[in-house]
Amino acid sequence: MNPINRVIGVEIETLQRESFGYFEHEVNSVNGLAIDKTASDSPASIAATGFALAAYPVGVESGFISRTAAVKRTLATLRFFWNSPQGPQPDATGYQGLYYHFLDMQTGRRAGGCELSTVDSAFLLAGMLTVAAYFDADTEDEKEIGTLADALYRRANWHWAQNKGVTLTHGWKPESGFLRYRWEGYDEGLLLYMLALGSPTYPLAGEGFAAWCSTYQWKSHYGYDFLYAGSFFTHQLSHIWIDFRDIQDDFMREKGIDYFENSRRATRVQQQYAVHNPLMFTGYGPSCWGITASDGPGPATLKIDGVEREFFDYIARGVPFGPDDGTLAPWAVAASLPFAPDIVLPSIEYFIRDLKLKADNPYGFKATFNATYPAKTDNPGGWVSPWHYGLNQGPLVLMIENYRSELLWRLTRRSPYIVSGLRRAGFEGGWLQNGQTRGSAPASPSPASTTGGA
Repeated sequence: MNPINRVIGVEIETLQRESFGYFEHEVNSVNGLAIDKTASDSPASIAATGFALAAYPVGVESGFISRTAAVKRTLATLRFFWNSPQGPQPDATGYQGLYYHFLDMQTGRRAGGCELSTVDSAFLLAGMLTVAAYFDADTEDEKEIGTLADALYRRANWHWAQNKGVTLTHGWKPESGFLRYRWEGYDEGLLLYMLALGSPTYPLAGEGFAAWCSTYQWKSHYGYDFLYAGSFFTHQLSHIWIDFRDIQDDFMREKGIDYFENSRRATRVQQQYAVHNPLMFTGYGPSCWGITASDGPGPATLKIDGVEREFFDYIARGVPFGPDDGTLAPWAVAASLPFAPDIVLPSIEYFIRDLKLKADNPYGFKATFNATYPAKTDNPGGWVSPWHYGLNQGPLVLMIENYRSELLWRLTRRSPYIVSGLRRAGFEGGWLQNGQTRGSAPASPSPASTTGGA
């Protein structure tokens, strides 16, 4: 290993350690809820809470946290969700085994009139299955983790979430019923569908996955043919948990690649978009790229060097069709480390060394930066978001670990439910056929010393 690689290896380890700190310090120790972002009075995010759960095994393996402390945190989270109010009331925590997108950090009840979210519930449940696979020692506490996680996953009513249709809806509100949108087009819903297909209690039929796949868009950009999804994170989040290398469903068999290769190509398209820089934003280049759903400096419309520019706040930015306002997300680049380390590692080094984007930040990278926006700052990257988000820190911790040790992928192979979901979706090949899975779905549990609403 050359000296540069040795140095960047240390930087990655530090970045991961600092990002893990978010789930040490921005979590309510009583109920296990993780705050959405570091702004004051921010609610909890159930997706960030799922990332926190998945991060605890990483923390134990890396020496960031003791196993005893991680078990305590995990149990606090699982006990809270098992005992939290489930029902159609507008101030419950969830309904039909699924949960509201945002929850009050203290009470754990619905925050801000938000929707009950199917995909955010999936991230939470995936985190629960992760800890169930990892904390499997023959102790009372770790047995309870497995029992609770299993019961919580089994309680999720995917049949209800279909709203009498074939595919899954985006969510539901008690005031107005199901949201009008269903999952269409390739995106982070891939994990959601695997969880729904693998359910032993309310399984989605295989035709539901086929119907979703029928909405895919195959495109070609910058010399790469790939399954299109706009925002960068949509090519990453399902891959945190599932190792898609060498396993294929019907769609990918026809294309001759797998979803992992697809994300590798999407990563290179991101870099090539920045190299070509069609809208001529400041700073874009081979080491400075990464456009995703993220925070931003707007809303504002400003004339800069004779060009009228519109800047957004939080919006689903994407490549190559936009929106693009010059805002880049360094965490999203780092989260593609397993796919394309040859282009990601130099970019991480550039963000840290040249743009100083990790300096004075308690949790590694902040959400975004924008060198085009006229901000009063000494930072070489220009405007920098004031916030850290749980949805950013989680992928940093987890995808760095998959690059280093494949821990999350190995744990998911031990989940009979996700393995069953993959097989029901028609996935074959690779580790699914090489005997690298373990166990079968356990019998329906009776959570010890807990009670939970139906």
